[in-house]
Amino acid sequence: MTSSVTGIGAEAGGLTAASAAVARIAELRAMVEAVETGGTRANSSFGDRLAEASAVGTEPALGDAAAVAGPTAGALTTVAPLATSTATATETGEGSGPVPFAAQIEAASARWGIDPDLLAGVIRQESNFDPDAGSPAGAQGLTQLMPETAASLGVDPSDPVQAIEGGARLIAEKLQEFGGNVELALAAYNAGSGAVQRYDGIPPYPETQAYVQKVTGYAAQYSAAGTFGVAA
Repeated sequence: MTSSVTGIGAEAGGLTAASAAVARIAELRAMVEAVETGGTRANSSFGDRLAEASAVGTEPALGDAAAVAGPTAGALTTVAPLATSTATATETGEGSGPVPFAAQIEAASARWGIDPDLLAGVIRQESNFDPDAGSPAGAQGLTQLMPETAASLGVDPSDPVQAIEGGARLIAEKLQEFGGNVELALAAYNAGSGAVQRYDGIPPYPETQAYVQKVTGYAAQYSAAGTFGVAA
C-alpha cells in the first residue's frame, strides 16, 4: 500500500512540475507578445532569440550554407558555341585537291611563268605543306624563305599565300639566272647562286644533290597525275 501511495505522490509531483513548465512557457510567450505589440524590437528582441533557440537543429550550420552552391537542379549552364568559319578551303589557302594550297600554287606559278608542278615539289620538300615550318637556320613558312630573302621579295613567310608568292618569284629568278636549267635553279634555291657558280653546276653537297633529286621527282609525280592540268 505504501509503495502505491509513493508512486501516486511521484506522479503527482511530476504533473506539478510539468504544469509549472507549461505555465512558465505561457508566461514567457505573454511577455514576448506584450513587448512586440508595443513595437520594441531593437537590438534583436527576446522573441527573435526565442525563435532562434526554437529553430536550432532545423537549418544547416553556417559552414554548410557557405559552401559554394552548384547549379539549381535541372538548370543547364549555357556555353556559347565556337564560331564556325564558312570560308571554303580555297579561301583559307588550303586548297581542295590532292595538293594543299593548290589554287594558290597555280595562281602564283601563272604570275611568274613557272611550272606549278615544280613549285609544288619545292614546297613539299621544303615544308611538307606546313605553313608553320621553320628551320634551325631561321628559314620560315611553306617555301622556307630566310628573313632577309623574304624581306627582299617583299613577303611575309609566315603567311601561306605570301610565302607561295615569294617562293614562285624566287624560283623564277633562279631559272632566269641559270638559263632555264631546272636542276641548277633548284640547287641555287637550296645552296645559293654563289655555290652553283663556284662549282659550275650542282654543288657536291649531299643535301643539295638529294634536294634536287627529290624536288624533280615530286614535280614529275604531280605532272604524271595531272595535278595542275592534263596528265603528262
